[in-house]
Amino acid sequence: MTTIAAELPDSRLSPSPRDWVRAHWRAALFVAAMLVLFAATATSLATRDPNVDALLELERAQSAPIAQLREAATETSATQLRPVAPQDALTINAAIPVSNLANPAARPFRMTGTPADRLRSLECLTAAIYYEAAREPTDGQRAVAQVVLNRVRHPAYPASVCGVVFEGARRYTGCQFSFTCDGSLRRGPMASYWEQARAVAEAALGGYVYTPVGWATHYHANYVVPYWASSLIKSATIGNHIFYRWRGGWGRPPAFLNRYIGAEPAIAWRGGFGQPDAAERLAAEGGERDAAAAAAAEEAADSAHSIDSFQRAVLRRYEAPLQRDSARQLISERAGTSGALTASQRWSLTGDEPASAPPQRPLGRWSTAPTEPQPITIAPPSPVQAPAQPSAGDATQAAPSR
Repeated sequence: MTTIAAELPDSRLSPSPRDWVRAHWRAALFVAAMLVLFAATATSLATRDPNVDALLELERAQSAPIAQLREAATETSATQLRPVAPQDALTINAAIPVSNLANPAARPFRMTGTPADRLRSLECLTAAIYYEAAREPTDGQRAVAQVVLNRVRHPAYPASVCGVVFEGARRYTGCQFSFTCDGSLRRGPMASYWEQARAVAEAALGGYVYTPVGWATHYHANYVVPYWASSLIKSATIGNHIFYRWRGGWGRPPAFLNRYIGAEPAIAWRGGFGQPDAAERLAAEGGERDAAAAAAAEEAADSAHSIDSFQRAVLRRYEAPLQRDSARQLISERAGTSGALTASQRWSLTGDEPASAPPQRPLGRWSTAPTEPQPITIAPPSPVQAPAQPSAGDATQAAPSR
């Protein structure tokens, strides 16, 4: 019997679930807590406010270092220029050496988003290349495109192409690219230059990297001197533009961590944002001077110690207010008489083409195509007739005077 009982299975070797829980209550409690935590997490994710991610991103963007960096970026706008003549600016800029520090190439840019977003980014980048470097060589246009895409990936700037190009465009001061706030957009683009800029933009958005500028985020024309130029690192000179990057860690590759947002804002930039062009601003400044001079002359007339000759001098000086046409003529004259300006710089200031340039066909709806000159037909000369023999009476006439 003893042998048979030993061979029979003991039912106590398979305890019931209740017995297992009693024996392993700590493990059972831990498993139950994990299940409750998992259920709570799944419920919170299912009922999460869709604006939470945006709020978290905004909180991260408003952290102290990023806020300081974006404030510094605002101060490096295209309108913060020293009052320096173009000839002096060329000398000052040439005296600043290009940095010999490492200048690694940027990473290829990868486009995402819908076809509409892709088209908007292409149009915005084309506009930046055209209005900033239409008369520059191809490398100069590639360098401008590279700066725009570098900014898209830097936390100091928006994470979209159109956001970067038109940042601050609705303000006369604070725009990051001068063409967006100086009235240049009121001048319709020319087809051949626009198509060239579009080709450069397509290549850049498709992953082409222009390596000489590295991770540059700033540039300016060599005939101006911005206040911020001395606070950045001069990394390259391409054509008529000088390129810079941030100092310290913000200018190194690890700082470019912004992810392209993939959605481009719809910005109605064609035709400008209502800003006056250069001639209108100059005329407005002349009108303000006229008003100030008239007030000064009136105040001088009311004063017992005023000098009449001074009053007449003030009135004579401002008796012909500066109008838009005269302001445009003044700009053209100054650009034409400056020997230090290149053809690209004169075109940027006046928009005029040299006489030797081929006729351009304007784009879009701003103007009509130029008319082709009609050939001039010149009639062949008539045969020369033999002079008549002088008569005897003509010999007595006086010789013609010289």
